[in-house]
Amino acid sequence: MSAAVIRSRTVVLRERNIDTDQIIPARFLTTTERAGIGRHAFSDWRSLANGSPDPDFPFNRPENAGAQVLVAGRNFGCGSSREHAPWALVDLGLRAVVSSEIADIFRSNALKNGLLPVVLEAEIVDELLDAPGIELSIDIAARRVTLPDGRAFAFPLDAFARTCLLEGVDQLGYLLKQADAIAAFEQRHALPSPASPESRHAR
Repeated sequence: MSAAVIRSRTVVLRERNIDTDQIIPARFLTTTERAGIGRHAFSDWRSLANGSPDPDFPFNRPENAGAQVLVAGRNFGCGSSREHAPWALVDLGLRAVVSSEIADIFRSNALKNGLLPVVLEAEIVDELLDAPGIELSIDIAARRVTLPDGRAFAFPLDAFARTCLLEGVDQLGYLLKQADAIAAFEQRHALPSPASPESRHAR
């Protein structure tokens, strides 16, 4: 599958105001490892009181296995800032979150960690919430979501975030890829040292 296009069935969480503590409870924030943190995503919702998996929770349902797109209610990712939230969702296998409103800090953290936040009009999201398992095509380069019936909807995505997602790098990774160009620029614009002939003539 092209990195530029996400084609996947959706998994739906209809709740509004899903905050970062529901995405990844605070007791799991002690780790700095991203790998494996997905098993704690939505931990307090995924289990029954006796500790067994809740068969009705969407991420426990077999038909949702492998889904890469989460469709959620309004104001997704609100609450405290924690980068572990997008870590958990990415490790869970998600590549995009679709909602009519996504909290700004979560959105920023998601983009830094390769998770695409897609904001669409409320009427379209309501339609998707009522049709779990629908297959979406999300074109990152074109910033467009296409439904199975052919309707397409644009979503906002700034140019730098788009470039990082398409290249599969975070902000630091993008800078590191420019290391040769940065070094060449510094060499071209280097100031002469205080002891150099150029600096003496400049006095």
